[in-house]
Amino acid sequence: MSLRPDLAVIADHVAPGSRVLDIGCGDGQLMAALRDRRGVDARGLEIDPGNVATAVARGLSVIQGDADIELAAYPDRSFDYAILSQTLQTARAPDIVLDHLLRIGVRAFVSFPNFAHWRVRLSLLWGGRMPVTRLLPERWYDTPNIHHVTIDDFRHFLNGRGIVVEGAWFLSRGKRTTAAGANLMAEHAVFLLSRNGCAELAARAKVPTRTL
Repeated sequence: MSLRPDLAVIADHVAPGSRVLDIGCGDGQLMAALRDRRGVDARGLEIDPGNVATAVARGLSVIQGDADIELAAYPDRSFDYAILSQTLQTARAPDIVLDHLLRIGVRAFVSFPNFAHWRVRLSLLWGGRMPVTRLLPERWYDTPNIHHVTIDDFRHFLNGRGIVVEGAWFLSRGKRTTAAGANLMAEHAVFLLSRNGCAELAARAKVPTRTL
């Protein structure tokens, strides 16, 4: 089974033999690919019990839990990579989730749909209604997306927190596109992140160790 385009980008850039935590791992498709293709020690956290059951049936180490609550229990730098794919926009406190991501993992992959894509803008401009598209199929009242982030929003957030962008990939119709004009032209974004030493120490002092 082929991976979703953003997951394929992540899979291509995880170092073989790494320890990985996949947060919001779904049915474990990425974890299985990393295990089988790159010899990765992959663990997963997933809120949906049906997805957890499917992942466990694949022989994967996945537990049920909520990223907004459970991440505080993980030790610092316990994984080489922490992965958050298409989950950031569903978190109740995405800033805290990201802080935990970069505390738990030496590096972090984050992917999300870009709500500034031109099709979304056009839908709002001409229809005056929240867009329902191939990539954002839910209606405004049943969508899991509660924080509508754009690529430029995310970049601004990273700059303000001293987070280092080690890599960035932008996708349109499942294929990579250039960084130029990505906030308008890209449907999805994938970022590989890390912290510099000073920013990491400051963030550790601020990240809550209690549940939300």
